[in-house]
Amino acid sequence: MDVKELLQKIELYLNKEVILQGWIRNHRKQKEFGFIDFSDGTCFNHIQLVYDSKLSSFDEIQKYHIGSAIEAKGILVKSEGAGQDYEVKVSEIKLLGDCPEDYPMQPKRHSDEFLREQAYLRARTNKYQAVFRVRSVAAMAIHEYFQSHNYVYVHTPLITTADCEGSNQMFKITTLDFNKLAKDKDGNVDMSKDLFNKLAFITGTGQLHGEAYAMSFKKIYTFGPTFRTENSNTKTHANEFWMIEPEIAFCDLNGLMDIEEEMLKFVVNYVLEKCDTEITFLDKWVQPGLREKLTKLINSKFTRISHHDVVDILNKSNINWEFKPSYDDDIAKEHEKYITEYFNGPVFITNWPKDIKAWYMKENSDHKTVAAVDLEVPGAGELMGGSQREDDYEKIIKRAKDMNVDLDVVDWFVNLRKYGGCYHSGFGMGFERLLIYLTGVENIRDVIPFPRTPGNCLY
Repeated sequence: MDVKELLQKIELYLNKEVILQGWIRNHRKQKEFGFIDFSDGTCFNHIQLVYDSKLSSFDEIQKYHIGSAIEAKGILVKSEGAGQDYEVKVSEIKLLGDCPEDYPMQPKRHSDEFLREQAYLRARTNKYQAVFRVRSVAAMAIHEYFQSHNYVYVHTPLITTADCEGSNQMFKITTLDFNKLAKDKDGNVDMSKDLFNKLAFITGTGQLHGEAYAMSFKKIYTFGPTFRTENSNTKTHANEFWMIEPEIAFCDLNGLMDIEEEMLKFVVNYVLEKCDTEITFLDKWVQPGLREKLTKLINSKFTRISHHDVVDILNKSNINWEFKPSYDDDIAKEHEKYITEYFNGPVFITNWPKDIKAWYMKENSDHKTVAAVDLEVPGAGELMGGSQREDDYEKIIKRAKDMNVDLDVVDWFVNLRKYGGCYHSGFGMGFERLLIYLTGVENIRDVIPFPRTPGNCLY
């Protein structure tokens, strides 16, 4: 039986015999009694097992170590002690997997740095039980939202020749022997000898392939791993992470913002409902005020403002910025923080300078900006980035050439504008960025089960 089922149907099992399998999280031993803090991982809450010296195996049970796997049989009763409402009065405990006394996950507070070095064990701590359960529920919420709104879930390729992010940010893959690289007549590596007969990458985005399917299904989304070679050791960057990337046909920039706002509120509300215990724990021990922050977002009206007007506000603030706001450049973290505080809530920043945005974004009539949007949220900064896509065949070719994009590689993508193309939009949201916001955890390394970051590829 699962502890989750037991606690959900407590009246059904009260005063009845139950059998549980799980792990010892703590073990308090007394002369005539023993108390085991027991968890099977099916829910955040634990249950207490109580045994006494009347058991023939009492002395043996008292030797069981923290971390050991056990099977316990006993009667579920109302607890006579403080700290829990119910407990299991044990009649039998079997040791299924022993654990040595130097087990790293002892019942005390460990630093995040230490736990990253024990990534294969850290999910046994309360903090990471909460974090990774929220991760699981948030993933389900994303699927629930899109599936209930008639989107098709598309599995875009992880191996691609479409260099959407720039090859300097993408991992190259090969089957060639590095010690015996074939060279062409110019002395370059001869990729025609490789498995795919050309240079291939591990994907940095599913967007381009997603757009192809949006032109067939109207509304699609991708949700899967992506990879970047960026050598950045910040709290918000990793080399392997998950992305949610919807693409919607017959949707302009305003329609896209409607979808982003609705989807985010749905996911946050879903997590608050399904992970009430975990959010309570994280609110107390990780980020005080977390529940209030998430609840406020659900009830907020998201502001919509152009990049130009944001820079106006920043320049009129009389603040001595570390990075001077510019109408031609991106905005800095300090600017993101200020603007969400200025509007006291989430902010959509639209119509960005075209020279700092991607080649496939739709150019506005001013010929200086593109129909792009970033969503800034209080306490986290940029959470989503999207745009209306360029749907004019001639314009996207010109833009690609201006940006030195190899049209031979993306000709199929450009051709979507020829074969029944239409106005369409899409956005991307880093799943781990969302999890940082949902859990209050500050470092992306702590919302990924086995993080891949520069200099770190453990396990």
